[in-house]
Amino acid sequence: MSDNAAYDERQHIQALVRAEHGDPFAYLGPHDESDGRVIRTYLPTALRVELLDGESGATLGDMQQDQTPGLFRFTQAPQRPYRLRIHWAIGEQETEDPYAFGALLGDMDLYLFNEGNHRTMGQVFGAQLASHDGISGVRFSVWAPNARRVSVVGAFNVWDGRRHPMRLRHPAGIWELFVPRLQAGEAYKFEILGQNGLLPLKADPLALATELPPATGSVVAPPLHFDWHDQAWMDARQAHQAHNQPLSIYEVHAGSWRREGEGEGQLLGWRELGEQLIPYVTQLGFTHIELLPVMEHPFGGSWGYQPLSQFAPTARYGTPQEFAAFVDACHQAGIGVILDWVPAHFPTDSHGLGRFDGTALYEYQHPYEGFHQDWDTYIYNLGRTEVHGFMLASALHWLRVYHIDGLRVDAVASMLYRDYSRKDGEWIPNRHGGRENLEAIDFLRHLNDVVATEVPGALVIAEESTAWPGVSRPTREGGLGFAYKWNMGWMHDSLKYASEDPLYRGHHHHQLTFGLLYAFSEHFILPISHDEVVHGKRSLLDKMPGDRWQKFANLRLYLSFMWSHPGKKLLFMGCEFGQWREWSHDHPLDWYLLMYGEHQGVQNLVGDLNYLYRHQCALHQLDGQAEGFQWLIGDDKANSVYAWLRKGEDGMPLLVVHNFTPTPRLGYRIGVPLAGNWAVALNSDAERYAGSAAGSQGELTAEEAVSHGEAYSLVLDLPPLGTLILRPESS
Repeated sequence: MSDNAAYDERQHIQALVRAEHGDPFAYLGPHDESDGRVIRTYLPTALRVELLDGESGATLGDMQQDQTPGLFRFTQAPQRPYRLRIHWAIGEQETEDPYAFGALLGDMDLYLFNEGNHRTMGQVFGAQLASHDGISGVRFSVWAPNARRVSVVGAFNVWDGRRHPMRLRHPAGIWELFVPRLQAGEAYKFEILGQNGLLPLKADPLALATELPPATGSVVAPPLHFDWHDQAWMDARQAHQAHNQPLSIYEVHAGSWRREGEGEGQLLGWRELGEQLIPYVTQLGFTHIELLPVMEHPFGGSWGYQPLSQFAPTARYGTPQEFAAFVDACHQAGIGVILDWVPAHFPTDSHGLGRFDGTALYEYQHPYEGFHQDWDTYIYNLGRTEVHGFMLASALHWLRVYHIDGLRVDAVASMLYRDYSRKDGEWIPNRHGGRENLEAIDFLRHLNDVVATEVPGALVIAEESTAWPGVSRPTREGGLGFAYKWNMGWMHDSLKYASEDPLYRGHHHHQLTFGLLYAFSEHFILPISHDEVVHGKRSLLDKMPGDRWQKFANLRLYLSFMWSHPGKKLLFMGCEFGQWREWSHDHPLDWYLLMYGEHQGVQNLVGDLNYLYRHQCALHQLDGQAEGFQWLIGDDKANSVYAWLRKGEDGMPLLVVHNFTPTPRLGYRIGVPLAGNWAVALNSDAERYAGSAAGSQGELTAEEAVSHGEAYSLVLDLPPLGTLILRPESS
């Protein structure tokens, strides 16, 4: 061996021993050298290694350990497949040599990844069960372009980063390694040597499964091969979820909807949730369940809004297969499933995405761009093609692999503006000097276009709290392309009005009329979400003014107002039966309250509102169009009465009247467009809802008397703090 070759070998050995080798395949494994074929393996703490014939299993001889403990070699090795029999202090292991395999990932996969257009990352990268050269095992890969060395570690190599250093694929920046004979269920992480030293062990950004928190490891998972039974739902979904169809969403935090046992109780798994939640939602007539983020997240107190595994369902409620079974059961019951999804930011946990390879890889480098002060999180750099593609692939993963019907994109406002929640001088303008985050805007538009093309019928919904124009307008028309936008303005105004003492509501009359000025500028969802019943905001029932009777009457009135107002509906769990206390993610809902009539009454009302909403086309067909709404009374401040007509595509109207005072309004005349009998379809003060049974009931006949611009009119008795909904007898 020449002096130069010996020097090269010393460098290789030193780099392996120090766990700094950035190209282990250049030295380990089989190599044809001037004096024949040499096989090397580095197995620290191994006692002895035998070389076996890969086909017959016959022993070819012991590999020789030189002066470096753990470094074994076999010279004059035959040119055929081989295996290693490794003798450890605790037993023997027989396996193929990871360094005997060639390049694993295809060039097109690498190209698409770097281009930001790999749509099936979850089926290619991360930890994938695979077979190479007829040998089964796990193919690991991870993007860490600025790392000096990356190893995969786990119990299978006693978490020793010297055992399985990976190959870097230039110029993609992706490290890969095939570990033969490894099976599903193994926990693993990546040990990364950055430019400035060793980093904390990192979880796999593309893991398909994880350990149960507080453990933070990724878990090798098989591809989801689930026997779906929801083809009828999937075939009809695009029609079910069209803008002219009812959309009534029950928002759920899976960990606190209901629990088993005493005290805080045990979390329900997906199986138990399927058995209990789905019948409940079906009984109440909701069309969809929306789950707070189920992507794995280290801190349960974040409710899922600080996820680190964008491809893995949390292990808190069961396996990926059990989550798929839950979605399948929802679909078979005619219930859609929407997931909250967070592409805006991620937590700073040391095992997560932050400074993943020692540099700002997934996040912006500068804290004025890359750090969220409100939430103590990093902000995704969506202008980087690989990060853009990573998040796009995550969205498609849930929609395709798990048959999810929609994604509600969290914190869109924080994505759109570079100065969101920042003081002057603490944000960096875009390339034009403006405050808009152009990279995030491009990502959102691309996301919506890709989903519309590749998963037709799936919904993408924006939680957007500003007046950004065209959120739900198609991208071809300059919009962001979302299917719906949460109407945060309506939520704030209506809740503020509802919390006012009825004596003073006349001074705030505009808070209920203002929303109708822009109600048709977007496709809106009216959200009463988890955010409105935590952190001292009080529960929905407890927001209402007055004594106990008035609080329940106000709640029934508010829900009736919401369901009869233009816009799709979203209600957070517990609001449907009038929970008194604020929601806590650590405690189940107070189901015992349903032994009381007032709470049963609210629950009955929600069920009846959903039934009316789904079966009366006037309440849902023209939600986003001005033609579906007509004011009758919007200026009666003295009585705090509002009245309007809702219309469907056939033009048949429903009359909606709200009395926001505890004073019954007897003989109140309201104009209607049709003669004949009108039937009371809903009275929120009815005895069925634990009301006082006041107000008009049954049928009334329209008189030929002009009122509110209509040729006919009805004389109604308006219940105190109540809603009446009437329909022509022919409808």
